[in-house]
Amino acid sequence: MFQKLVVAVLLTIALAGDSLADKQRIVGGQNAVAGQFPHQISLRRNKQHTCGGSIISNKYVLTAAHCVVQSGITPYPANQFSIYAGSINRVSGGVEVAVAKIKVHEKYGNFLNDLAVLTLANKLTFNKNIAPIALQNKEIPHDAKVLISGWGRLSTNGDIPMQLQYNTLNAVSEKKCFTLNPSLNDDSLLCLAHEKNNGACNGDSGGPATYQGKLVGVAGFVVMGCGSRNPDGYAKVSHHVQWIQKNSI
Repeated sequence: MFQKLVVAVLLTIALAGDSLADKQRIVGGQNAVAGQFPHQISLRRNKQHTCGGSIISNKYVLTAAHCVVQSGITPYPANQFSIYAGSINRVSGGVEVAVAKIKVHEKYGNFLNDLAVLTLANKLTFNKNIAPIALQNKEIPHDAKVLISGWGRLSTNGDIPMQLQYNTLNAVSEKKCFTLNPSLNDDSLLCLAHEKNNGACNGDSGGPATYQGKLVGVAGFVVMGCGSRNPDGYAKVSHHVQWIQKNSI
């Protein structure tokens, strides 16, 4: 069963205090530089980082459903959330905007359709550090080099970086992904492979995977812990592009 295979979901996290490592690299990644990922946001619940997300317009942000739901597809109250944009530093240099509305994918469940669109209370002002990212509307090549980014943990139960981190993973064909993980047999998922001690971790959920400047995936889960040899699971944007567009206009 799918639930038995996927041992570790990219759970949301709450950060307490700021005595966190900022010199280490997130599961094999490296420090981002200012303006490198202007679409990246930190999703805050009650003012604390829990997940990532991507700016898709001046009014809408895309993240993972499991970052915002309290049960089933019912989200927590929108007034508990805000987004932080415009800085690679998790606590300074950016702007914080309240979330006014949350739309969770109607078919979210069992790690599939793990998407939510956030409507912002105020429109973002774009600049070199705050900008939307285009949605990928077709399949990407097998073995494509895909960038992931976020403020997630540097290892399972590890430290949380102050500076935004990124890494390069490899898109895996469905055939190869299903061979490695037979229960990941769903074309709505994007599998991103990596060597051991690389990949996404807790706190990266909802964050972007990009290819040639377009959003191709939304971070959903890892298998057998962060940085294992198993591919990480992302919601495939090209599969969901119509739903995203319908709920962000």
